[in-house]
Amino acid sequence: MSKKQHIAVIRLSAMGDVAMTVPVLRALVFQYPEVEVTVVSRPFFKPFFDGIPNVRFFAVDLNKRHKGFPGLLRLYSDLRELKVDAIADLHNVLRSKVVRNLFMLSGKKTAATDKGRADKKALTRFKDKIFTPVKPMVERHADTFAELGFPIDLSHPQFPSKTVLSEDIVSVIGNKDNEWVGIAPFAQYESKVYPIDLMQQLIDGLSRETNLNVMLFGGGEKEIQLLTQLKANHSNVTVLAGKLKFKQELEVISNLDLMLSMDSGNAHIAAMLGVKVITLWGATHPYAGFKPFGQPDDFCLTSDREKYPLLPTSVYGNKKVEGYEDAMRTISPETVLAKIKKEL
Repeated sequence: MSKKQHIAVIRLSAMGDVAMTVPVLRALVFQYPEVEVTVVSRPFFKPFFDGIPNVRFFAVDLNKRHKGFPGLLRLYSDLRELKVDAIADLHNVLRSKVVRNLFMLSGKKTAATDKGRADKKALTRFKDKIFTPVKPMVERHADTFAELGFPIDLSHPQFPSKTVLSEDIVSVIGNKDNEWVGIAPFAQYESKVYPIDLMQQLIDGLSRETNLNVMLFGGGEKEIQLLTQLKANHSNVTVLAGKLKFKQELEVISNLDLMLSMDSGNAHIAAMLGVKVITLWGATHPYAGFKPFGQPDDFCLTSDREKYPLLPTSVYGNKKVEGYEDAMRTISPETVLAKIKKEL
């Protein structure tokens, strides 16, 4: 049995990427109860890690205390005070490398996630494309812990039990008398967002299912307006955006029977909570390693590569390709509706 080890785990952003570390850390602390973990991330993400045994959270202040190079020196100093034995850098960007290298120079063991950039480039390039799955990010993170001496088995994941919802939440969404389907129709980039008219058809179809309640997730004024439009006058469709705190939204997601999401953060949040997740893919593709954790391949509904052979055109969806604006229209609302009904 290894001696007690304290590992600082760095993953500063983005939401989906931080969520993807959760199943890995759960597996780590269940398989190695002698390991203590301090997650180093933005304060907003703290609720992701609540309730995981032996996991503490260190909130990085990138606006003041930990800003710029002097701030990184302070971050190193703050983490040293926690008596850290090793660093797992799951972010592997300039900022995290500085802190990791300072620990390495002080004699601590460090490891960083290999993001597989060459494989991803081969998958997304237009010429001589290699259309084959690259290693999933969660497995890459597991490799990082193996390098520190803690190989992890991800094949039998542990998930938290469904949260008992507070009266505040029930007053917004009602009691659970039906099956609950969450829909997160937005993503950071337009090329990953299902066309709003098709989403409307899908929600109209779901609203006709008398045993279903549909909950719409999003944030910000513009998104709330669009969600309100999508809700229309359907009594079994609820807009959650703007009505609940982030932690409360996580509690609702843990109670969903199924989440429908774009290739976005909400997919990874639902997956880390053990919820079934059906995802819709436009310019991106599950082969790039960002398929939600623990979900079957056929839960990923992808755009038609016969019509759009250059897909995937990007790892993150941040590249616009002329003539590919309508790729997601090859996923029909009827297909999505049938898939949701089949998996409930």
